[in-house]
Amino acid sequence: MSTAATPARVAVVTGGGGDVGAAVAARLSADGWTVVVADVDEPAARHVAGRLPRTHARLLDVADPGAIRSFVADTSAEFARIDALVCAAGIEPPQSLADVDPGSWDRTQDVNLRGPALIAQATLPLWRAQGSGSMVNIGSRTWLGGGHPGYAASKAGLVGLTRSLAMELAPIGVRVNAVAPSFIRTKFSRQRGDEQMLDDYAERVRAATPMRELVRPEDVANAVAFLASDQAARITGEVLHVCAGAQLPTFL
Repeated sequence: MSTAATPARVAVVTGGGGDVGAAVAARLSADGWTVVVADVDEPAARHVAGRLPRTHARLLDVADPGAIRSFVADTSAEFARIDALVCAAGIEPPQSLADVDPGSWDRTQDVNLRGPALIAQATLPLWRAQGSGSMVNIGSRTWLGGGHPGYAASKAGLVGLTRSLAMELAPIGVRVNAVAPSFIRTKFSRQRGDEQMLDDYAERVRAATPMRELVRPEDVANAVAFLASDQAARITGEVLHVCAGAQLPTFL
């Protein structure tokens, strides 16, 4: 174990090289956390970490169970604790039901759903020893409204996982919540199609929200920072929708 002074609070952000993960890392760093930015795209993780204090880049493929176990072991050895686990890694193959193949379906579930479960499992001994911790899963509005089948199914499953872990981990002082954003114009959204298609889709989303606004990565980061903080000490098993009012029934 490292002989360096143990930081007061350590956060792990998977998918930290993406736009949302980077915004979360920046907000937590600004709040004084030591942040481990983990991503399968290590150069992207290094780019994010290089701009922030107390932030470290690590390679992690959340679809690889062995890589998850090694990552948590290494993080534990280096920092001695994990106070917040933010699961922002995700993929969204733009496939209709007719296009879905078993390989892409399995990969989507492995990254979006199994990954958070396995990294929580690997972190469990640390949380037990600490008697505290927080997990925030980055979901999606598709868990209610639908979308690409594999992606929507994974995000609906993530809500079920969030609630199940909230029940199981509450006795050891660990809270588990989810943030469900609506469409965000990021590099991730380019999986959906070309720029013109995204422009058209973004405008439809904007027009359909009561606030007539698109959600930004920073909006998600603010929600995550709250749920990871002591200000949310009695909040667990919740899904916080960050969607400019899109959660309101349209028939009203």
